[in-house]
Amino acid sequence: MTVSNRRRRGIALASLLATAALVASCSSDTGSGGVTDTETAAARIVSLSPSATETLFAVGAGDRVVAVDDQSDYPEDAPKTALSGYTPNLEAILGYTPDLVVSNELAPDVVSGLERAGVTVLDQPAPSTVAEAYAQIEKIGVSVGEGDAAAELVDEMTTRIDKAVLAAPQADGLTYYHELDQTFFTAAGDTFIGHVYGLFGLKNIAGADIGGVTYPQLQSEQIITDNPDLIFLADNQCCGVTPEAVAKRAGWDQITAVREGRVYVLDEDIASRWGPRLADLVEQLSGLLATLPATQPAPVG
Repeated sequence: MTVSNRRRRGIALASLLATAALVASCSSDTGSGGVTDTETAAARIVSLSPSATETLFAVGAGDRVVAVDDQSDYPEDAPKTALSGYTPNLEAILGYTPDLVVSNELAPDVVSGLERAGVTVLDQPAPSTVAEAYAQIEKIGVSVGEGDAAAELVDEMTTRIDKAVLAAPQADGLTYYHELDQTFFTAAGDTFIGHVYGLFGLKNIAGADIGGVTYPQLQSEQIITDNPDLIFLADNQCCGVTPEAVAKRAGWDQITAVREGRVYVLDEDIASRWGPRLADLVEQLSGLLATLPATQPAPVG
């Protein structure tokens, strides 16, 4: 989803603080993103979301996190376990005797099972925008009694992200391809990462979605035809894909991004999460765009 320059510059902390205040007022709301806000902060927290794990530690609740899922690899001292956020096991989660579970779209039967056991659940869907990510960070902070720290974190992120976006050169109309793996799975423009690119005015070659699929698999010939100006690789750590390897793909030397040396490696974890390190990603993108010559977008076809 492309965001205009005016809109991307108008993300205000005040509206996010209002969101947090609303969360705090919903003291009996649990499940489906709700959380009970009490004077007694959660003492035993289980996180089943890498983004939530990073946020919990960033707001100062890390010493109360007793277990995190198998994908939560940051920070290094997070108590990583075999728990899965994708295929969660109710008994395994309860084995850590949590009083709060923070997760990302848990199955309804797992949420209800946790609630029957007296466990508070903060289950948040993936955000679609940076503003929604800020609101989720503040909501997590409120849920663990660290609302002020979360507000300060959002304030810092807002400052860094706005500064990075404003510092980037005009990129409206430049097209990009975001690669998730070497079989050409990508993220469409209306995903969270698509919104982040949209902050700079970049246009996704996959469009908003393809047949309602937000993470479509493209064909090599289609990518060559669409001729993206920029290529971002989010499959270097998992799959060893490099700009040099991309340049050797059949026909890809015709693509503007390859021909002009505009194939960039991203940290795939940071690029797939919406926690505190989001500011790092936006700053990296700003820096990469700053290296581009002042050229017009390449013609399609």
